[in-house]
Amino acid sequence: MDAALLPSWNRAWHGLKAAGDGRAWFAQLLNCYVEPQRHYHTLQHLQECLAHFEQARTAAAHPHEVEMALWFHDAIYEVRGSDNEQRSADWARDVLQSAGVAAEAAERVHALIMATRHTAVPTGQDEQLLIDIDLSILGAEAERFAEYEDQIRREYAFVPGWLFKRKRRAILASFLDRPRLYSTVLFHDALEQRARSNLRQAIAGRRSKADASA
Repeated sequence: MDAALLPSWNRAWHGLKAAGDGRAWFAQLLNCYVEPQRHYHTLQHLQECLAHFEQARTAAAHPHEVEMALWFHDAIYEVRGSDNEQRSADWARDVLQSAGVAAEAAERVHALIMATRHTAVPTGQDEQLLIDIDLSILGAEAERFAEYEDQIRREYAFVPGWLFKRKRRAILASFLDRPRLYSTVLFHDALEQRARSNLRQAIAGRRSKADASA
């Protein structure tokens, strides 16, 4: 896994003209993604995101910034925390600025990571691409989507089942209610239809399970 991800790291790091090779930060990030509280926000998710980026990097206005934002977007992940994106974005900006990356580029990486809070419809070419990549799991094949749902449940194992079903159903419905899940033509054409099917089935399943336990 480490060796497979290193070319992506090197491309983003050197593309941003950061000093040195950043290998210590690379190792530290890999350690973050294998923390025990993680089940979905793991190296598997990072690898999937980077694989999608590899296929879509020509759609980015600032590809090195998008790639680096993907590396850091879940660097901090505390399941009970409400500021994971803020802390991840701040850390990325600090690391890049300490390595001599231009302030404007470091700020754009920071803004991209903050967009992964998913509190607003993404705007701008790079933000739309990064969010489409982050949400690509919604359009995964049925088996992978089911695994993803199980992974999310395990991350929130401390939440009572009835409450988790209610909250999770609301989150999934909020995505389904969007006029368009994917902003870019590439991801919309490839994943939109399957994502909506996955979401509808997941919502229906959670509703029926909640009714059965009522």
